[in-house]
Amino acid sequence: MTSAFNDIDQHRQGLDDKLTIEELYALGSVVTLEGPLADYPLKIESLQRSSRRRDSLPQWLLLSVSAADLARGIPERAVVWINDKHRADFLQLFTDYMDPGRDSEKGNPANRGLVANIARIRATVLRDLWQSSGEPAERGRYWWEVWLRPEINAVDVLTTYTSQRNMRMSTRVLELSDRVVTWIEATWSQLQDLPFTAVPVAEVRRPEFIDTIEDLPVDQQDDYVIDLIDRLIAADRTAPAVCHLDSGVARTHLLIKDSLHEDDLHTVIGSDGFDLEGHGTSMAGVALFGTSLDDLLIGTAPVVLRHGLESVRILPRKYEPRTNPIAYGDITVQAISSPEAQSQRPRVFCLPVTNVSDVPDTPGQPTLWSSTLDALIAGVQIARNGDRWQVLTTPDPDASRLVVVSAGNVDKYVTDHLSHSEGAPIQDPGQAWNALTVGAYTDIVDSPIDPQYTGWIPLAKRGELSPHSRTSKAFGTKPWPIKPDIVLEGGNVLTDGTMFDTRHPLLSLRTTGATNDTALNSANATSAATAQASRLAAQAMAVYPNYWPETIRGLLVHAAEWTPQMRAHIDAAAPDGLEAKQHILRRYGWGVPTEDNILHSANNAVTMVVQDEFKPFIGNDYAMPHFRLHRLPWPSATLQELDAADVTLRVTLSYFIEPTASRRGWRHRYSYASHGLRFELQDPLENEPHFLKRVNREARKAELGDFGPSTSQIDWILGSRNRAYGSLHQDIWETSGQNLAQSGLLAVYPIGGWWKRNNNKQRIDLPIRYSLIVSLKTPETDIDLYTEIANQLLVPIETTIET
Repeated sequence: MTSAFNDIDQHRQGLDDKLTIEELYALGSVVTLEGPLADYPLKIESLQRSSRRRDSLPQWLLLSVSAADLARGIPERAVVWINDKHRADFLQLFTDYMDPGRDSEKGNPANRGLVANIARIRATVLRDLWQSSGEPAERGRYWWEVWLRPEINAVDVLTTYTSQRNMRMSTRVLELSDRVVTWIEATWSQLQDLPFTAVPVAEVRRPEFIDTIEDLPVDQQDDYVIDLIDRLIAADRTAPAVCHLDSGVARTHLLIKDSLHEDDLHTVIGSDGFDLEGHGTSMAGVALFGTSLDDLLIGTAPVVLRHGLESVRILPRKYEPRTNPIAYGDITVQAISSPEAQSQRPRVFCLPVTNVSDVPDTPGQPTLWSSTLDALIAGVQIARNGDRWQVLTTPDPDASRLVVVSAGNVDKYVTDHLSHSEGAPIQDPGQAWNALTVGAYTDIVDSPIDPQYTGWIPLAKRGELSPHSRTSKAFGTKPWPIKPDIVLEGGNVLTDGTMFDTRHPLLSLRTTGATNDTALNSANATSAATAQASRLAAQAMAVYPNYWPETIRGLLVHAAEWTPQMRAHIDAAAPDGLEAKQHILRRYGWGVPTEDNILHSANNAVTMVVQDEFKPFIGNDYAMPHFRLHRLPWPSATLQELDAADVTLRVTLSYFIEPTASRRGWRHRYSYASHGLRFELQDPLENEPHFLKRVNREARKAELGDFGPSTSQIDWILGSRNRAYGSLHQDIWETSGQNLAQSGLLAVYPIGGWWKRNNNKQRIDLPIRYSLIVSLKTPETDIDLYTEIANQLLVPIETTIET
């Protein structure tokens, strides 16, 4: 043992002069313990000891163990780092073993289990740290994977070592729970001094260029998965669920099993709902963990889930017959009814499956599939009759549903990805009026460390539309909805200017795989974004159990914000008019919602939610419609004090329409939707009587087909004309506190659709319901908007009236 330490000291003294700086003096020695060739394993559990003081270095650490290869005459080896301050303590283990006076009562030497099976102790050389199969390449310059002990300055010390030796070191570092991994380009001989320096090297491997946990060997991935399982607390089965309409789910996966009961695994195709293709299982993982699975796997804290999973297989397997597109609506009806018949728990349906529209020449026009979806969401029972469907019931608000639909992915990739996405219209049934349609953006702009990707760059900038996503710009100015409603992370694409790598794990999301019960996989594009939106909706249902599906849909859109990159495009379009802004909105929707925005309000950012219903048309002649007037509980005193300070008002109006069963005249604004709703806000200098007259005037104009701009003086981001599409309307007013304090009335009024224009009066006197979400936000974090509003709402006041 002493000779091993002497060899280490001599090697240190022989290091180049440029390595004798204090920073590179080793704080410990690395030795290799060899066992006998006979089958007597080393007692490795004794080769690690911590110091008693929390702020001290360990006394000795087990770095790695290499199994014996008896056929090749190679003994078992254990590499141990020994703190120089505790050399004497480590030597004492062997001294006590040799001292008869230290024998146990049974006559066994002290530390027998450890020392007796050690055949040789020597100074560790670089080859002892090699952990990959085969021999390291000793000629030529290569990339090496260096695993460090997780000391505070581990990377800094290695950086100093490599820079002084003129080696190339990767700028990427992977931090695992018990190791720090990075990469060095060097010759094998240049690395020989590593074990004798302060670099806390634990292992050297053949590089696998680990960008993510998914790049680790399978057994190590399993270790992280199993560790997370021990910390994972599934939600109760009565909690809200994300119901996947996809290729099924491999519910035996250990990260999914407790969140997806076997009775909640359905199918409308074949005999079982188990996923053999992998897509549905990947989406289930994203729906459970969002974008944070990487962090959860390397974390240590408990993970408490607030929602569960359900699944209905709607996609055929490779060996099963393809589904006729005309049957997509039927399959969706069956898929939605299956879990509803099983239980009445709250749920959001996740539909990341799209198809080319059956009316490709008129993008945005309703199809049999999208109108079926609109009817199901509105609570209408329907049945298909040939190439159309027939209504079986009137809309039942209590039977309404929330369905989250993918915008669809592009079919090829080009360097000008924004122009290509704008020319790729959203796929069927993403144009459905009542669905929450989700596109993809990306914040992932990392580049792989693998040298084969030298010169490759991410295609999209941070905060930009994902190269995978489609848009609704091709819908034009026709009456079809602005889609997508929101965008969420869909990953990026690598390119060298000519070729494209569309599924690199580094530019995708980590999720669950279907190859085995602990497999990890990657997910990207609008499917992954749709699963994330479904997760946010289920979380909102858990926090707000009394909210309607219309409200949850509106809340996700209301909580969305444009990234700086998106907002720059919105502002650049402003000089070209409101219609130019709408075109940008058809690319990004209303931006990116976050869990924090959906579930929490700060004092300087408050949200009011109103759920209401009324009868818009009364009498056999559908007389002049009623409208609702909401008195907003503004914190007037606080707003007046702000004076010219910026305040942002956001208004979201969400409701469901009943689609007509006929395609005749769908090109006309009022022939598809049963009705429409609009909102108007009181101008700052407008009194109540003048405001009511203006609302009546705007309603009459709309009834006569005049869709010109409103006479309102409010400078909305979009304006009344450009927000009046579909069944979800939102706008933003960025103004002063003084102006907003004088605008305390908001009206919601109806617009006639086919209910009013149809000779069949079955829908007369039928009430409609809507959700109105209004929020105030100021950049001043010390401004308290919440308290004054809360105090007002404690007083029982009438907040809505019929006029």
